[in-house]
This record gives sequence, structure tokens and C-alpha cells, in this order.
Amino acid sequence: MDLDASFLPSSCTLPTADRPLRLAEFADLFARSATRPVRVSPTRLRLTLDDDPGVLATARDLAGRESACCSFFTFDVGDDGALTVDVPPAQAMVLDGLERLAR
Repeated sequence: MDLDASFLPSSCTLPTADRPLRLAEFADLFARSATRPVRVSPTRLRLTLDDDPGVLATARDLAGRESACCSFFTFDVGDDGALTVDVPPAQAMVLDGLERLAR
């Protein structure tokens, strides 16, 4: 799987070698368990995940690890399967990349 990582910010503290793996985790989650993304606003993206405890646990784990290296992300994984991702306006291009990945 060749994932375009060009949208990743230089401020990301995840080691460069680990970035393709993290992108692959997001791509896999989205491909297996998410509906098409909805861009609620320039700084908010919403997806609906399968309402399955395992999927939701995976999404929460991935969101937590991503927030640890890119603190500008705010992830909310609802018990109903809604995954909402917020970023500040200066990071909207990162959200653009995540949205492309989800499509």
C-alpha cells in the first residue's frame, strides 16, 4: 500500500519511519469500518464507524496514540460509532489529507 504522507506536518513527533505504519492503520480502519467522510466544516471531519465494540476500541486506541504525537488533533469516538476529528484552522491541510485517506 503506497500512502501519500505529504500532508503530515513537520511538527509531528512520530518518528519518520513509523509514519507509514500509522497511516496504514488509519487507512485500514477507514476501509474496513467507516462510511464516507463528511466534512462538517474546514476544521471538522466526521465518519461513522461500524457500531462494534472492537472497532470502537481500535479507533479509540489509534486516536489516543495520534493525539500523543500530534497534539493539535482532537478526536471523539462516540459510543454510537461517530468519529469526529477536529483541528485548528492552521492544520486544516492535515485534515484534508485524513479525509482523502478516508475516501
